Amino acid sequence: MKGGYIMVPLVILSILAIYFIVERMIIVSKASRLDANFMNNIKDSVLNGNLESARNLCRNTSSPVARMIEKGIARIGQPVREIEEAMGSVGKIEIYRIEKNVGYLSLIAKLAPMFGFIGTILGVIKLFYALSLTDDFTIKTVSDGLYTKMVSSAGGLIVGILAFLGYFILNSMVEKVINKMEKSTVQFMDLLQEPSK
Repeated sequence: MKGGYIMVPLVILSILAIYFIVERMIIVSKASRLDANFMNNIKDSVLNGNLESARNLCRNTSSPVARMIEKGIARIGQPVREIEEAMGSVGKIEIYRIEKNVGYLSLIAKLAPMFGFIGTILGVIKLFYALSLTDDFTIKTVSDGLYTKMVSSAGGLIVGILAFLGYFILNSMVEKVINKMEKSTVQFMDLLQEPSK
């Protein structure tokens, strides 16, 4: 509490940042997991005409890629454009689910230093108020205000940096998942063209 009451919202923001970072990392890590042979197994089943086996494989695989491919398999027989659009719609829903709450980290990264700055201003006000009440200028009078100022500034910056790092790392992880989803969509669409070759 040496940083003053402004430290209370900073503590709350730091708890929220840690929660969102851990929660999203678990979700994104699960979303990025996919068996290396998944697309090969799908290809074999589709080319052999065993669509039900391919759908079962998708249902038993908890992954955004599997849910997209399952939607594509369900639309086999329709025009390729419709299949691609259906898969794209599922992909957008999956991306939204993965990115959910990541934006809050950006907000925390911007808010925390502002709270620290408010603490700095309050510390300076405290310092000048203490100086106005005394004729005896001592280092103790100055140090109390400066201490409040420095602790709140440091707290705001630390929370802001933590949230920004979490935001950056999670965005990188989400980009990898999106790339995997796009690559799998291309592979599936190529697979649909193979029988007609």
